[in-house]
Amino acid sequence: MKNKTVFITGASRGIGKAIGLRLAKEGANIVIAAKTAEPHPKLEGTIYTAAAEMEAAGGKALPLVVDIRSEELVKNAVEKAVETFGGIDILINNASAIGLTPIEHTTMKRYDLMHEINVRGTFMVSKYCIPHLRKGDNPHILTLSPPLNLKPEWFGAHLAYTMSKYGMSMTVLGQAHQLKSDGIAANALWPQTAIATAAVKNILGGEGMMDASRHTSIMADAAFAILSRNSRDCTGNFYIDEDVLKEEGISDFTAYAINPEKTLMKDLFVE
Repeated sequence: MKNKTVFITGASRGIGKAIGLRLAKEGANIVIAAKTAEPHPKLEGTIYTAAAEMEAAGGKALPLVVDIRSEELVKNAVEKAVETFGGIDILINNASAIGLTPIEHTTMKRYDLMHEINVRGTFMVSKYCIPHLRKGDNPHILTLSPPLNLKPEWFGAHLAYTMSKYGMSMTVLGQAHQLKSDGIAANALWPQTAIATAAVKNILGGEGMMDASRHTSIMADAAFAILSRNSRDCTGNFYIDEDVLKEEGISDFTAYAINPEKTLMKDLFVE
């Protein structure tokens, strides 16, 4: 990863930041494309605090204020990344909005937010990074979205969110097929269990749910393993973090648990 440039959406906190830190430890250049420039009362960190941590970890960081709903901001961020580091080798589509409500309780504002960020944003950031990834060193696109599972229960519980996350997963299928001849890998990564993020704490169930979750580091370690693989031999996969690490020889996941004494909560879309 040394001197490779990694463009990560939503990397000011949570899983995106954890992946950035993991790759920064290996000497990567991290482009932090996220919205939070000023401290938020309910959300930890900004693009600038994340950048400071990544540089302290051993990498270089470029914090950019980016709302991935804005085509102009996305284009400018990609251009700035290339201007600063000379190219883009890896794209992590991490930014995502969540809303676990049934149809009649889903506001159209929330519906639009999820689809504009999750589906359109993922598509658009990928679109503008692909020309640079073609010139990259072992280029990868890694999208944080679930395996496609058409069981009705996932749609009935929270239709709008499911549609938006599966929309992200469909971009993986399309990218893998289109970009295979270019040697650009396109894969998805999803956690086996709940991960201790702001979304889990603020939306899914507070401290009790956090206790039944794993640290973001498990996703970061799994991402690192995937991104280290040959891009020509590793594409079109819907990876689960635990399975990836088992392939790497890890069998004890106790250290990843927030509270090893608690039963872990399976994540959404996982059988």
